[in-house]
Amino acid sequence: MKIVMLAAALVSTTPALADIRVGALAPAFTATAADGKTVRLADLKGKTVVLEWTNAGCPFVRAHYDSGNMQATQAAARKAGAVWLTINSGAPGKQGHVDGAGARAQLAADQAAPTAYLLDAAGTIGAAYGARTTPHIYVISPAGTLAYAGAINDRPTADQGDARTGTNYALAAVKAVAAGKAPDPATTKPYGCSVKYR
Repeated sequence: MKIVMLAAALVSTTPALADIRVGALAPAFTATAADGKTVRLADLKGKTVVLEWTNAGCPFVRAHYDSGNMQATQAAARKAGAVWLTINSGAPGKQGHVDGAGARAQLAADQAAPTAYLLDAAGTIGAAYGARTTPHIYVISPAGTLAYAGAINDRPTADQGDARTGTNYALAAVKAVAAGKAPDPATTKPYGCSVKYR
C-alpha cells in the first residue's frame, strides 16, 4: 500500500505535457537566462524564434554538439535572422540539470551559439510546449504561431556522422519561415533522451 501511494505521489509531481499543434499560437513564457537576464517570448514577436530542448548528459544531444552540427545550425539560423533559445527543463538532481553558472560553463565548453540559454528547472515551459526529448526543436513564426515541431534532423541516432549528414529539419524550417513559406515537413517525430522533468 505504501509503495503504491509513493508511486502515485511521484507521478503527480511530473508536469502534464501539452499537445500543441503546428498553426497554433505558441504558448507565452517568461524565463531567466543563464546570464541572469529575463527573456519573454512576447518581446520577440516579429522574429522567427527557435526553441531547442537540451541536456548535456544525453548522448543524442552530445552527438549534435560534439559533431559541431548544433552549433552550426544555431549560427546559420541566427544569420537568417532567427532568435535561438536553448532550454533546459531538467529538474534539480536529474541528469543534465544546471544552474546559471553551469549553463554558462557548458555553453563555453561546447562553443555553442544560441541567443540565450533558458533555465526551466520547474518544467513550466517544457510542459507548455509538450517537449518530450532532448533535443526537441520548435520553430515559431514572426506572427507568433508554431511553424515546426519535432526532430532536429532525419537521423534518429546518437552517431556524430548522422548528426552532421542528416537532413536538417530545424534549419530548413527556419529558412522556409524566412521565405514566407510553410515548412515541409512541419511536424516530425522527435528523438533523443526523455526530458528529465521533476
